[in-house]
Amino acid sequence: MKTLKEVACGETVTVKKLSGEGPVKRRIMDMGITKGVQVYVRKVAPLGDPVEVTVRGYELSLRKADAEMIEVE
Repeated sequence: MKTLKEVACGETVTVKKLSGEGPVKRRIMDMGITKGVQVYVRKVAPLGDPVEVTVRGYELSLRKADAEMIEVE
């Protein structure tokens, strides 16, 4: 099991599953990160927080804690 937090810069992955509860999971889904969607990791900040990704054609910054809840393959 690999999470979005562990994905290297420049890699494209597919979302497999979202963990996390209630409002946090809802917020991630509201950002367009849902099962089966492709996520391209654009940039990872020096300390790993935040992670910049491209989803459905737009750019997002995710906190490390949120990226950890997104299982990818």
